[in-house]
Amino acid sequence: MNLPNKLTIIRILLIPFFMFELLFDKLPYGDIAAIIIFSVASFTDFLDGKIARSTNCVTDFGKFADPLADKLLVMSAFICFVQLGITNAAVVMIILTRELAVTSLRLVASSKKIVIAANLWGKVKTVSQMLAVLFVLAVQAIKDMIDTNNVYILDYISQILIYVSVVLTIVSGVIYIYQNRNIIKEM
Repeated sequence: MNLPNKLTIIRILLIPFFMFELLFDKLPYGDIAAIIIFSVASFTDFLDGKIARSTNCVTDFGKFADPLADKLLVMSAFICFVQLGITNAAVVMIILTRELAVTSLRLVASSKKIVIAANLWGKVKTVSQMLAVLFVLAVQAIKDMIDTNNVYILDYISQILIYVSVVLTIVSGVIYIYQNRNIIKEM
């Protein structure tokens, strides 16, 4: 197994640790630990793609597992946010629906030996989701350290970033389906 694929697996293995740190509020500095774990996991996404392309280590496993790892990481954060009361389930359902639709399309295409690469909009969507998650995590850590009445504006910014990522999720999904409409017609 090459290094990019190992990084992808590390990203997936970090998810339970991230969720544990985020959800168990009795842990000292759990929010900060969650930020660090999510940041490291997000960085492995950047790193594995860069290494795979620069060393020509692109594999079929990586083409499938890398975007799946991204989806699992982001979805775990948004699901935790619902449990923590930070966002609502509709946000998660919109993101989950898009991700399952795109992953399903990729699976069907790959069974016909057709590779559907991620497009720019999908990458922008992923970055917006990861930035929204990191901002929300930072706000939660700040709230644990200072008087929460003074940071309400940060909650509004968090919500704006979440909804921007939702809009980009919808836009990227529509573009993805439109760009691959011929494959869908063949199914």
